Amino acid sequence: MKTLICDCNRSMPLDAKAIRETLATTPGASADGLDTVHTLLCRREAGAFQRAAKSGDELLVACTQESRLFLELNEQTEGAPSVAERPIRFVNIREAGGWSRDAKQATPKLAALIAAAQLPDPDPVATVSYRSGGRVLVIGDADTAERAAALLGDKLDVSVLLERAGGALPQAREHPVYSGRLTRLAGWLGAFTAEWDATNPIDLDLCTRCNACIAACPEDAIDFSYQVDLARCKSHRVCVKVCDAAGAIDFTREPQPVSETFDLVLDLRREPAFTQHQPPQGYVHVRPGDERALFDAVLTLRELTGTFDKPKFFHYKPKLCAHSRNEKLGCNACVEVCSASAIASERETSGGIRVEPHLCVGCGACTTVCPSGALAYGYPDAPTLGKRVRTLIGTYRRAGGRDAMLLVHSQDAGAKRLAALGRAARIDPAIHGLPARVLPLEVWHTASVGIDLWLAAIACGASEIGVLLTDEEAPQYREALAAQMAQAQAILSGLGYAGTHLHLFEARDDRDLAALDAALRLPPAQGVRQPAAFAVQADKRATLDLALDHLLAQAPKPVDEIALPKAGAPFGTVVVDTGKCTMCLSCVGACPEAALADNPEAPQLRFVEKNCVQCGLCERTCPERAITLQPRLWLADGGKARKQMRVLHEAQPWRCIRCGKPFGTVQAIEAMVAKLAGHAMFQGAAAERLKMCADCRVVDIFSDPNEVRITDL
Repeated sequence: MKTLICDCNRSMPLDAKAIRETLATTPGASADGLDTVHTLLCRREAGAFQRAAKSGDELLVACTQESRLFLELNEQTEGAPSVAERPIRFVNIREAGGWSRDAKQATPKLAALIAAAQLPDPDPVATVSYRSGGRVLVIGDADTAERAAALLGDKLDVSVLLERAGGALPQAREHPVYSGRLTRLAGWLGAFTAEWDATNPIDLDLCTRCNACIAACPEDAIDFSYQVDLARCKSHRVCVKVCDAAGAIDFTREPQPVSETFDLVLDLRREPAFTQHQPPQGYVHVRPGDERALFDAVLTLRELTGTFDKPKFFHYKPKLCAHSRNEKLGCNACVEVCSASAIASERETSGGIRVEPHLCVGCGACTTVCPSGALAYGYPDAPTLGKRVRTLIGTYRRAGGRDAMLLVHSQDAGAKRLAALGRAARIDPAIHGLPARVLPLEVWHTASVGIDLWLAAIACGASEIGVLLTDEEAPQYREALAAQMAQAQAILSGLGYAGTHLHLFEARDDRDLAALDAALRLPPAQGVRQPAAFAVQADKRATLDLALDHLLAQAPKPVDEIALPKAGAPFGTVVVDTGKCTMCLSCVGACPEAALADNPEAPQLRFVEKNCVQCGLCERTCPERAITLQPRLWLADGGKARKQMRVLHEAQPWRCIRCGKPFGTVQAIEAMVAKLAGHAMFQGAAAERLKMCADCRVVDIFSDPNEVRITDL
């Protein structure tokens, strides 16, 4: 791969030699093209880009501002392969490091960003398709809805739903108009279902808009929206008489439920039909009076016709899901955190969850809070993102960088905030810009990266992890990320690593840049002495185990046990009240992670702590209320103890009073006998049979001359 770098009219210092030497020793990286620092690659030196394009080599241009220009220039260069044949990549080194007060110390970071940009593209993922024919429902009052319809009607098939009287419809009937109270709206782009009750006495299909009813109504209860304001109507019914020929007005008509399908919805009411943070694609809500938002909505909706594909962002493994068993609710974290209402419980059927890919917006918060790894992010998957993280940190350290902070940000709003910060640092002496030790990591959404990648990055040599939040994130994302960070910080602090390693930074808009700039300039936390070399795994728990093993091996203060916060704890033990436990083993059947197990050879309840995800199903299933959860990270014996099976409780077996064969436990049989002692069916010999094994119970029944049997009837 050939890399072209430019100092943007000498606005940033670039040490091409140092970058080239670092990349030359970085596995998989290329130093080709780094012998020259261009000054105006997008203008006067554009010929250098064209020569590189004609070479046919893979190209990486260290400029994102002029990416469109370079792509067009490639197409205009005779002999250069097309972008389809040979993609051109771009990486931002200017706002990410060159425009900063630390620019002269940013060479290790710039080398790391270039090395990461040279990595192969992620494997393609499955896609989800939407098909829209352009049939749009506009909901609102007559004036606003008709104004929107006029802007949409030349390109889309418009229908209008009026929920109340007021305003005016045009005299000409240009599109279908319905009236009624919306009762349900569900679906997504290309597949919305709208249901409403037609309660207006005027049937708009029969109405000829002759306006006779408006002229006749003595209360002015009817206007040009052709709706009756029932609060003003005094039941004179003059309108019914003048509409006798058309028969459009009927005050005795029962409310009629109506259901229609639409591809798009423009909701112009004060309160939206969807209250979640991320409404379905194809639905746009605009509050009354917001003309700018209405104009933007119209522009958006006009382009939503045809077939659209988006990535399927997640993978779901039902066998790992700890959501429910036997209709008992366990882990509900993914359902609670989803801002798009794309995840629903199916505990009454399959026992797992259902994710609707058409509603999923790819935030990845569900995969972050999932303790078992049943939900995994796929855009990109964990191994691919882990390789980027290792490349960033490894190249940075190889170039002499120290105390790296990995700053996770979204590729949309997050990237814009960092670009604005770099631009501000260029002209404002009070703004520092991104510190040289802060390595930006661009992802689709910040909520998609959680404790497994964070701890893996710390194990691989990062000092800290920062997550940049903008106005994109739903409130529940902030809560979930904060809870995950509390878990990770408890582990690192418990192991003796000094300082604060996890940070949430906020910059909702450019007015927050000064605060963000100050927040990023914080002292580094203590990291590992020797970076780990493991690769991030597809299985979340496997990555956590690898990271924990390395962090424990490097720990300044090894300990046997670390207490964890209860909220979102991914690790822990179960505590059994042996005085209550009857060894019924209901908890074993309920455990989805094989953390709890029985012993076929003896009445024992056994446990592998590494497998426990603290879902609580055992606690909720136990009929004796003998189990409680205890969040913790158990690290005894160098972490080996938590991976081994241990006995939580064992009981003395009950022996059949007739044959002596062991069955059940003493505590379980005694409890059963005590509970049934007052029951009329279990008196005398019947009570004694409760103490026998199944075989002896049958023999005893048939050997008792006083026993009444079905065959005797």
